Amino acid sequence: MGTFAFKMPDIGEGVVEGEVVEWMVAVGDVVKEDDPILSVMTDKATVEIPSPVDGKVTKVIGEAGDILPVGVVCIEFEVEGSGNASASEQAPAKTEAAPAKEEAKPAPAPTPAPVAAPAPAPVAAAPVARAAGTKALASPAVRQRAREANISLDHVAGSGPAGRISHADLDAHIAGGASGASRSAPVGGRARVELNGTETMKVIGLRRKIADSMIASYSTIPHFSYFEEVDVTALEELRQHLNATRPEGAPKLTYLPFIMQALVKALAERPECNALYDDEANVVTRHEAVNLGIATQTDRGLFVPVVKHVEAMDIWQSASEMGRVTSATRDGKAGVEDLTGSTFTITSLGRLGGLGATPIINKPEVGILGVHNAKDRAVVRNGAVVIRRMMNLSSSWDHRVVDGHDGATLVQLVKTYLENPATIFM
Repeated sequence: MGTFAFKMPDIGEGVVEGEVVEWMVAVGDVVKEDDPILSVMTDKATVEIPSPVDGKVTKVIGEAGDILPVGVVCIEFEVEGSGNASASEQAPAKTEAAPAKEEAKPAPAPTPAPVAAPAPAPVAAAPVARAAGTKALASPAVRQRAREANISLDHVAGSGPAGRISHADLDAHIAGGASGASRSAPVGGRARVELNGTETMKVIGLRRKIADSMIASYSTIPHFSYFEEVDVTALEELRQHLNATRPEGAPKLTYLPFIMQALVKALAERPECNALYDDEANVVTRHEAVNLGIATQTDRGLFVPVVKHVEAMDIWQSASEMGRVTSATRDGKAGVEDLTGSTFTITSLGRLGGLGATPIINKPEVGILGVHNAKDRAVVRNGAVVIRRMMNLSSSWDHRVVDGHDGATLVQLVKTYLENPATIFM
């Protein structure tokens, strides 16, 4: 038997390091070649790294949130044959030793609140015994479900490799009536639940990237915001007509493709708004191409996939490409090309609507447009109160390079095109 030391691979695109998001294996696991072993986030994408060999895991290096340079050993396997033991000499000083044999001590049970009279209730499950220094293994989706159910994964037994917890394990735990919360007797005929659980999570992976980007944007860009309401009654009639008569295989139109096309025309008139600002070099680069970022919420966090060259698309192509990149992003299949290169961003709260917001600029862009849901409202037209379909727009601008007049003019141009939708196609 020999040792195979696997180095953090060169993922390409000039990436020199990666952040450990999640280990999918633990010491003692037996893996096959190409089994996923590690999820790594770079500045450009999240990548699953497969096992290079068949073997048994003997050492993993780094934990979630650690940054590992390309070329350093990140995991070692026991393999048939001689392996490549010499590579282990390049392992970083900080390593994760094999788990100790002593079992973790169960956490003390919470003290129950005083009750007026005893009542039957599910009993809080005791923590599952795991090796010292280790935590419950589970996918982000399972962790999200557990949080929503107020269940600590420390109390859930996992049936997967290294005790990894699956959705089925969580279902079985819930069906068993266990919970991380203490319960009190019914009051007034209704059961009341006291929630005392807490969960501490490291800010890592995409959430850390989002945090870093927001800090960089908000701390370096002097934002100003501008709000407007738009009468989209005529646009809604056109949208309904186009959807009812759309070509076979064409996507159903939402408001966003119309807004994308309106932005193409408006940005052509206000090119200072379709720009990137390099604040270190003090250089503003205006772009002829309109590459629109579409802020997209996923179960892994917020991404901004990009629809490239909207200026060369018609309304159907805009809708189709937007659907492609946003679906790929939600499914975790978007590549680097789909997630980079935007010159302006649209963010939409969809059905959540709201009256207004102050969106944060997607640095190094100089502006962002927020779209709120359309609803029927009473408005005054020609001295009479009538019902019209109204939509609010919110925008934010980099005041270092976009003056208030410029940002407001861009929004007013978009408003004019949306209120007179035939002009979008002229």
